[in-house]
Amino acid sequence: MPDAVKRAILLMNLGSPDSLDVKAVRTYLREFLMDERVIDSPYLVRSLLVKGLITPFRAPKTAEAYSKVWTEEGSPLITITKQLQKALQQVVDEPVAISMRYGSHPPKEAYNQLQQEYPELEEVIFIPLYPHYAMSSYETAVVYAEKQHKKGNYKFNLTILKPFYNNEQYLDALADSMRPYLQADYDHVLFSYHGLPERHILKSDVTGKHCLQVADCCNVPNAAAHAHCYRHQCFTTTHMAAARAGIPKDKYSISFQSRLGRDEWLKPYTALYLEELPKKGIKKLVVACPAFVSDCLETLEEMVMQGRDSFINAGGEEFTYIPCLNTHPQWVNTLKTWIESVKGGNREMLLETTNNV
Repeated sequence: MPDAVKRAILLMNLGSPDSLDVKAVRTYLREFLMDERVIDSPYLVRSLLVKGLITPFRAPKTAEAYSKVWTEEGSPLITITKQLQKALQQVVDEPVAISMRYGSHPPKEAYNQLQQEYPELEEVIFIPLYPHYAMSSYETAVVYAEKQHKKGNYKFNLTILKPFYNNEQYLDALADSMRPYLQADYDHVLFSYHGLPERHILKSDVTGKHCLQVADCCNVPNAAAHAHCYRHQCFTTTHMAAARAGIPKDKYSISFQSRLGRDEWLKPYTALYLEELPKKGIKKLVVACPAFVSDCLETLEEMVMQGRDSFINAGGEEFTYIPCLNTHPQWVNTLKTWIESVKGGNREMLLETTNNV
């Protein structure tokens, strides 16, 4: 690398517990669920709910779920993110660092290390590894990264990439990663996305009158509302990726997983939907989870294990899971291309730039 490094790359993913110990899982869940953009209740209500009700009962179950997918290297999500870091570092000149929204590896650690190692650093290209905008994923990652950047009074600028749900290169990479799993005969492809409470969709609608309020709202053009609408963006990714992968329109559908609590979440719910599909004659199912770019608990345990069991027990015969992009060569090349584009002055891909200089 050049002696005077002016630019670096920072990838951010969700995060994981530090270990399978129930105490470590409880600590992680508290940080995650106490985020006001995840559970958006008033602080006292959220604190009582998370600390008094959810984590004491959920931590042991979550620890058990993690134990089913934990590797020798640790959490799959952390391990895969590090693998992506290594793969990207092999094709770009700039130093590549990683950070997590929750748990270990917060942005400030990466900022401190980058500034110490590269004192002439002028810009960090921050890439939240979330294709779609949601207040509980992309938004909280950006706000957190910006807050720690501002608080640290670093000398370098923070340049942030927008959600990439409809980016042509991302969609090409996603479709390419799916094709090998579509060669065998199948009845249906299910695109399962992480769910959200419906109130999050309403809160994110800057117009205050479109999302979930207009008939067929996701297909009625509204640039202002759709810029922050997770549901619309999931639909967009699905339709565009399916077209690229050659999946007929009548052979795929969308559902939402990982529901928490009793509030109304985006429907249909994946857990229930998987049980209904065999009744409709769908016996050979292929499943993709494009809300995630790295395989994690929600894909490897909730979908590959729980989801498969639900489908097979309901009368399904074949369940094929398509891995997330992870370190797929075309995904790595896509990230490289974006970085080169930003370096070349393309600001259309960027959310904003925070200047501390």
